[in-house]
Amino acid sequence: MFMVRLRHFRENQQIRDLVQESRISLKEFIYPLFVVEGENIKNEIKSMPDVYQMSIDNILRECETLCKMGIYHIILFGIPSIKDSIGSSALHEDAIVAKTIRKIKKYFSNMVVSVDLCFCEYTDHGHCGILDNNGNVDNDKTLEILAKQAILLASSGADIIAPSAMMDGQIKTLRKALDENHFTNILIMSYSTKFASAFYGPFRDVAESTPSFGDRKSYQQNPANRSEAIRESLIDEKEGADILMVKPALSYLDVVRDIKENSLLPLAVYNVSGEYAMLKNAKMAGLIDYDRMLLEIMLCFKRAGADIIISYHTKEIARLI
Repeated sequence: MFMVRLRHFRENQQIRDLVQESRISLKEFIYPLFVVEGENIKNEIKSMPDVYQMSIDNILRECETLCKMGIYHIILFGIPSIKDSIGSSALHEDAIVAKTIRKIKKYFSNMVVSVDLCFCEYTDHGHCGILDNNGNVDNDKTLEILAKQAILLASSGADIIAPSAMMDGQIKTLRKALDENHFTNILIMSYSTKFASAFYGPFRDVAESTPSFGDRKSYQQNPANRSEAIRESLIDEKEGADILMVKPALSYLDVVRDIKENSLLPLAVYNVSGEYAMLKNAKMAGLIDYDRMLLEIMLCFKRAGADIIISYHTKEIARLI
């Protein structure tokens, strides 16, 4: 009986590269950007080093830098100057994200622009839609305004609509609204399995979207439920999503693999703010080999089944690979 020698595959770097199963490419990354009203604004977020709130003029400068680095995929989040109970500032032509898309498309036509579709940044209560008389998010009324926001963003030039509100039926509603308004070519990248996670904390600093009361557990996915998490994504696939997503990424790689094995759609992961902040702080404390660990994490996303990675590390990945 001969000995199986798997070390044959590890003899030197050239052989290791030849048989490597998972690889990362910059073409698979999407970089999040946060836009605010005003001019010449670039506010660094204390909890997220190297992440900024930027006015449109600085967003355009950032897009120029990204193109030079070979990064052509972004996802936009908007922080309006005025908030109300229904997020009405997201529903008119001068909405901050709509204005930003038009400017980006004017100067950077090769930039693929995804847009986060939700209301938590636009409401004064910080929840993801319209509230009923008991203070709960009204699912069906929220669907109506999500559709209005989607049509506005599509008409402004968005390439990909990324609904993150976790409302039941949102993909069916959005696909119908987009198709009826002649936006049949707009992709829907659904936050299809979005967990009610503690890993979002720093994001709420940059997006200014912390709920003023309660939490989002009544509409975001329970972290304890694996089967339900798979169902969430498969339902969105049936309703017309083009791309599925798991958020957060690092602590939910089992769910990433489960969904990948049950769907043929492209699968995105969102490498969220808490994951980013932990790694950054470990680097600043001198605790880790930062570059090596960063690349290892990205490879883990790919190995689990991710086709697309949304990450605040995207510019660093461009430097490393």
